[in-house]
Amino acid sequence: MKKMKFMVFGLLSMVTILSCTKNFDEINTDQNGFLSTEVSAKFFLTDTQYKLYSPDRFPYWRAHLIHTDRFAGHFTFGFNGCWWSDELGYTYNAGYTDAAYGWLAGYLGNIKGFTDFVKEGGELENEYMYAMALIIKGLYYQMYTDTFGMVPYTEAGVEGILTPKYDDQKTVYKGVIAELDEAMAIIGSAERTGLGVDDAGENDVYCGGDLQKWKRLANTLKLRIGMRALGAPGDDFAEAAISQALSAPLLDDATGSVVMNKDFVISQWAAAAYGDVWHNFGTGSDWTVSSTLVNMLQDNNDPRLAAYVRPAKGGTFKFVDNPESPDPSYQDRVDFIIGALDDAGADYTTSMSGDTTIVEMPAGQYVGQPSRINGDTYSYVRYDLFSTPSDAVIQPKTSSQVDGYPEIILTSAESYFLQAEAVLKGLQGATGDAQDLFAKGIKEAMTLWGVSGGDADTYIATEAAADITGGTLDEKLEKIAHQRWLVSYTDGFEAWAVVRDTGYPSELAAGVSNQTIFALGTLNGDYPQRLRYGSGAQDNPNFSAVEGVQGPDMQGTVLWFAQ
Repeated sequence: MKKMKFMVFGLLSMVTILSCTKNFDEINTDQNGFLSTEVSAKFFLTDTQYKLYSPDRFPYWRAHLIHTDRFAGHFTFGFNGCWWSDELGYTYNAGYTDAAYGWLAGYLGNIKGFTDFVKEGGELENEYMYAMALIIKGLYYQMYTDTFGMVPYTEAGVEGILTPKYDDQKTVYKGVIAELDEAMAIIGSAERTGLGVDDAGENDVYCGGDLQKWKRLANTLKLRIGMRALGAPGDDFAEAAISQALSAPLLDDATGSVVMNKDFVISQWAAAAYGDVWHNFGTGSDWTVSSTLVNMLQDNNDPRLAAYVRPAKGGTFKFVDNPESPDPSYQDRVDFIIGALDDAGADYTTSMSGDTTIVEMPAGQYVGQPSRINGDTYSYVRYDLFSTPSDAVIQPKTSSQVDGYPEIILTSAESYFLQAEAVLKGLQGATGDAQDLFAKGIKEAMTLWGVSGGDADTYIATEAAADITGGTLDEKLEKIAHQRWLVSYTDGFEAWAVVRDTGYPSELAAGVSNQTIFALGTLNGDYPQRLRYGSGAQDNPNFSAVEGVQGPDMQGTVLWFAQ
């Protein structure tokens, strides 16, 4: 695949041409311009796609890393040397929230611009790229509404409406499903968007121009939305949507997952990666991996552990209270840190030298850091005691393309997990063996991170976490939820939604209460249910109606799908 920077250059060149040209007919007839055989909407497609999952560093840091990746319970701040305690985000911060809201709320303009080019009568009309635009819009709106709740949808982008109304989540979900159905009907049996320059090909960084994979992506997204809406108050569409989705092709082990390969050459101000934060600011901007994630992987002999996480550096760590201003909770905090090592099954020794507690831990062990640690416990959380993201996750930008983590669009693993859940719940249209579907999902999830088929098979055959043949229905659904949460590593938006929707992992959903150790934040220890709207939302006079329908604009307000 060509590097994104070349695609972006081509896009910017096209935008410059469009800004100076009233109509594409002028390009087609101008001997000094492009020929009609050289002009295609595909040159606008790439930009519309990648910025939804890999925006520039400003929102990538604030929306992804500061909020959703940490609300998901995958990453943590708060070690000594970090710029922040792990309270950040759990205590409302208008600046960081505004950055996340501004990016997501404003992204519809990117999608609409492309849609207007390719729709019927558009300057670059192409019905199949129009179907792509509808599916991208669906991916966008599912992320947008699951983050904030009520958002403008039915009137958003409508000509002449400058202040669109806010639609409830049920309306957004139903509208997205209708547009996904429209997109799938347009695609039909077509395989490519056109011939020659009209073939999206490598400019399509999701599916490589494969329209049947796009169709499966749309149908799998429909299944996700249906399963998420199922059982929500007043739901009157989920079962039908689920049944329809289950009767049509979904992402599977033949198609593989839909992911976007990261461009590790392009500027961080065009498309960011975790490494842009990790490597550009020193230790203060670093983060660790949570104990919830590390312990779940380690306790179940999950072969993804080394793909997700780097071992802790280890060393000798001394803890001593300050005699001039003693910490009344000193021993509780030291015991908490040692308890985290025990929970990880770490090999370490402790000793006393006068009033000093000495912990010695050999290098090479996987130890997760507990989430939501407060500022008073900050100095006890020694960086080298805990694991950090794997090299693939924090891959720095280079002068040539390298391998690293992919941006997850939607996985074939989730497709199988949702099907397994539907079978267990006895939903109409659900067929197949739940355990077989579950096992296929696990294998697809591991393939995504380079785990060998043999290692995946061993895990499936030997670990209780991969077995849903026994136990209660709730126990089986918990295992599926855990696997959905695990496969969403680096996709904090989806992992966070899984926790809110299912209540698993339960230790995250339960929140925190021990004020000696944890920061209760604005949420008073509860688990965050949404992001607050950014300050620009109040500029729309229709915003005033939101609270009466959805509830207060607070992080703890439970969204419709999670009620």
